[in-house]
Amino acid sequence: QVQLVESGGGLVQAGGSLRLSCAASGSIFSINAMGWYRQAPGKERELVAAITSGGVANYADSVKGRFTISRDNAKNTVYLQMNSLKPEDTAVYYCNTKGVRLAGFSRRQFDSWGQGTQVTVSS
Repeated sequence: QVQLVESGGGLVQAGGSLRLSCAASGSIFSINAMGWYRQAPGKERELVAAITSGGVANYADSVKGRFTISRDNAKNTVYLQMNSLKPEDTAVYYCNTKGVRLAGFSRRQFDSWGQGTQVTVSS
């Protein structure tokens, strides 16, 4: 199995910054896409940013120019640097990782989620 552990959430004033981290562990053979999603109260979960194994990133329009996603392939870790935070960024942020895991003598695709970390931006 593959486990994701997130860290870095918290309470910050508008205009401030936070950095989220998500480390994947377990029987990982390879990791393809890594990404961050968020879900605000009463809203659906939405993609914030994602990055491929080759480092190509894409962002939601609402965070472009403020958030930066990066990854350390050697550590199976993805980061989300969030700058110029706004109250509307308040949400639970979830890490998602897709790849291939070892399963005995075979390999299987996986699509794993972290437990979520709360980000609260006060006005």
